[in-house]
Amino acid sequence: MTDVHAQRRDKLREKLKQNDLPGLLVSSPANRFYLSGFELHDPQCNESAGMLVITTSGRDWLLTDPRYETAAARVWPKDGLFIYTSPKIKQIQEFLAGIQLPVLGFESRAMSVDLFSELKDHVALTPTKSLVEGLRLIKDAHEIALVEASCKLNHEVFALVPDLLQPGRTEREIAWDMEKLFRERGASELAFATIVGVNANAAQPHAIPRDVVIEEECLVLVDAGARLGAYCSDQTRTYWVGQRPTDAFKRTMDLVRRAQDMAMQELRPGLPVSRAYRIVRGFFTDHFVETRFTHGLGHGVGLETHEAPSLSPHDEAVLAPGMVVTVEPGLYYPDWGGVRWEYMILITDDGCRVL
Repeated sequence: MTDVHAQRRDKLREKLKQNDLPGLLVSSPANRFYLSGFELHDPQCNESAGMLVITTSGRDWLLTDPRYETAAARVWPKDGLFIYTSPKIKQIQEFLAGIQLPVLGFESRAMSVDLFSELKDHVALTPTKSLVEGLRLIKDAHEIALVEASCKLNHEVFALVPDLLQPGRTEREIAWDMEKLFRERGASELAFATIVGVNANAAQPHAIPRDVVIEEECLVLVDAGARLGAYCSDQTRTYWVGQRPTDAFKRTMDLVRRAQDMAMQELRPGLPVSRAYRIVRGFFTDHFVETRFTHGLGHGVGLETHEAPSLSPHDEAVLAPGMVVTVEPGLYYPDWGGVRWEYMILITDDGCRVL
């Protein structure tokens, strides 16, 4: 158990007290890892590696099964471990009831309806939203260093991408080559499945690489990221393969890059994230292409590729030093393709810095 995780739990305790909650059941994998250093991922989407119970009294527990007992003991004191076996749910019910908290908060976005139904008659549960995520919004110096290292790796791999984009090669082959490059340079995994879209496929912001072949004189959109030291990177570039880019491509690239520059010049502490989105939306509206801008301006990056804040028109967050966000305007045309360009940005004390 490291000091940094203990400090994070203490900060969470203060938030629990502010919300009149004596405890929180943490079931989100990323939040569990953030508070304990235990298991960033669950084994499958329908399984759990375990949960935390964080209380305002200072008594905390890590709940997990025998598969993870050794791993849990590396980061958590043995007297705070609860190892459940079969029947798992019954044992968790009895354990939570035995803590005797008058009410226990739970993460409504992370707990399934089934698990809630199985627990609610044994412990008084109340939903919470973004208590731990609110702490994760602001990265400390150590986290920023890890994000920067992950981003540096991403830049190294993207520097090699133009050599991969050879006529006759497929989207799928490019994605596999990039995964190998990330892993050969130390990434533990991809931050997300690599996106490679040739021509019209680039109009799909989350295109799945297929056997579409790169041709002479075509565009290719590539969006990729790695996980290094538990933290993610995320960048997009759009390339023209050949010497004769079309006028539509050139104009779209110019608009996207100008919109991105305009947004980055405004990013600073105190700026509402919705304002950052509206700056770009307004620029595209002035050039009559706003209907081709079909997603938010960006999102937070950290332990998860997509985390708070969202640079969207409806997010009420305000930028603050230590936030890491993407700025990734894009314009998409189903008949010929799309252009997106993405940077990761650190919000500093007096503005922002491209990572």
